[in-house]
Amino acid sequence: MSHAEEDEGTRRDFLYFATASAGAVATGAAVWPLINQMNPSADVQALSSIRVDIGEITEGTQLTVKWRGKPVFIRRRTTDEIEAARADDGADLPDPDARNANLPSGSPGDDNNRSLPPFGGGDNTGEWLVMMGVCTHLGCVPLGDGAGEFGGWFCPCHGSHYDTSGRIRKGPAPENLPVPVARFDDETTIVLG
Repeated sequence: MSHAEEDEGTRRDFLYFATASAGAVATGAAVWPLINQMNPSADVQALSSIRVDIGEITEGTQLTVKWRGKPVFIRRRTTDEIEAARADDGADLPDPDARNANLPSGSPGDDNNRSLPPFGGGDNTGEWLVMMGVCTHLGCVPLGDGAGEFGGWFCPCHGSHYDTSGRIRKGPAPENLPVPVARFDDETTIVLG
């Protein structure tokens, strides 16, 4: 093989690599906008977490907020509601799981694992209950304020009864009302998400 033929092979290899590289860059430049459009928009990202002022919620009342397109119940429970929920901790529950996104999966469904710990930590008095307001049967919104046979929430569409801790006690719903990711940011603000 002559020296001229070796140079030709080197030039040919260079042209192949240069063309392939340019093609890869052009493909990437064309595909990136298509992939990037699948990212959530700024307004959707802003709703991934919300701050809720709970300073005006009095004992025995509930605030319903919309988060990620679904209702969230934030209830400041009375001493009687807390005692009733904790008395039922030993009951035969249809769903023994806490269904609390703040705890490891499979945590027991006792009231302490379903209520929100106070700001700054310490003993969980059970005063605050935060949960998704969607029946786990077919997605209806249960009635609150002591509705149902167990003094918590009742879904009139198909007859699911929840206790004062949001645990399913009777009816077709297969799971407790889920507790979303939530925490206190200060004494009067809860952050969802």
